[in-house]
Amino acid sequence: MRCNTFTKFHDLVQKADAIDAQFVATGHYARVIDGELNRGTDDAKDQTYFLWGIEQSAIARMLLPVGEMTKPQTRALAEELGLNLVAQKPESQEICFVPDGDYAKILEKKLGAGAPSLSPGPIVLADGTVVGQHNGFARYTIGQRRGVPGGYSEPMFVTAIRAADRAVVIGPREELLGRGVIARGINWLVRPAPAVGDRVGVRVRHRAPIVPAEIVRMDGDEIELALDEGVHSIAPGQSLVLYDGDRVLGGGFIESARTARAALPLFAS
Repeated sequence: MRCNTFTKFHDLVQKADAIDAQFVATGHYARVIDGELNRGTDDAKDQTYFLWGIEQSAIARMLLPVGEMTKPQTRALAEELGLNLVAQKPESQEICFVPDGDYAKILEKKLGAGAPSLSPGPIVLADGTVVGQHNGFARYTIGQRRGVPGGYSEPMFVTAIRAADRAVVIGPREELLGRGVIARGINWLVRPAPAVGDRVGVRVRHRAPIVPAEIVRMDGDEIELALDEGVHSIAPGQSLVLYDGDRVLGGGFIESARTARAALPLFAS
């Protein structure tokens, strides 16, 4: 998301201006319709989740030629054009500078092996009971099951990370459910922006289902949403993107999840 925000659709637009180019074209699976960003036709490959942070003014400069296509159609066209390396290129879901997916190794290089996020700490239950030890909470994420202590009557997952005391909290799947979410750093891509009481669609992870929700609070660049149904693994620091059908309304960074569904405030008549 940050690469798209600060490089592809910021620095490259500035570069386009410098060489008197009107557009910036990319291979994102997304569409521009009537001057607004929309989801790609192929929902399985839609990449608008990573585009919420761009400047609204950049949308008019975007060319997204594969947004109307499916991935098989894109591969077939690449092969037809003689772009065999592109046509046969394997799928990639990793950050470009972490091709092997070993994020901890990158953190060790940048922060040092003794960084708090890479140092040992307790694995605890929601009630504070210590059930194990980890070798760095940076190696865990919300919803993770791998590396979690076993021996329970049901599968256990990482439900929270408490950086202040280096604790990784685990619990059963139902403890992952959130019925509300707070996000900050909101960037709106439509005008006028949505308001309290509006109904929106919410996506909290790439390829996660878009869940109906209601905006119950807006305060500066912070927003709170009440979700119509419980959503698993709402992770602080990840992106939250808001939709109206296929239209991308905007997004922000998840601050926290709520286990109970918040309600609209009551105003005196």
